[in-house]
Amino acid sequence: MSNTQRDVDHALAYPEPPASPLWHRHGAKARPLTDAQRKRNRELLDIAQRKPRTAAA
Repeated sequence: MSNTQRDVDHALAYPEPPASPLWHRHGAKARPLTDAQRKRNRELLDIAQRKPRTAAA
């Protein structure tokens, strides 16, 4: 089968549109987590990884 102009996917022939401005952060940077918050996050992650997944998830 020959490769003709009709075989070209025209959706790929144009550059991607610019990223949405909603994807960029504006304003102050997020505050770093405290040691207590980091510890709590690690504990919750450990619990979540040990729990079996449910069918609804």
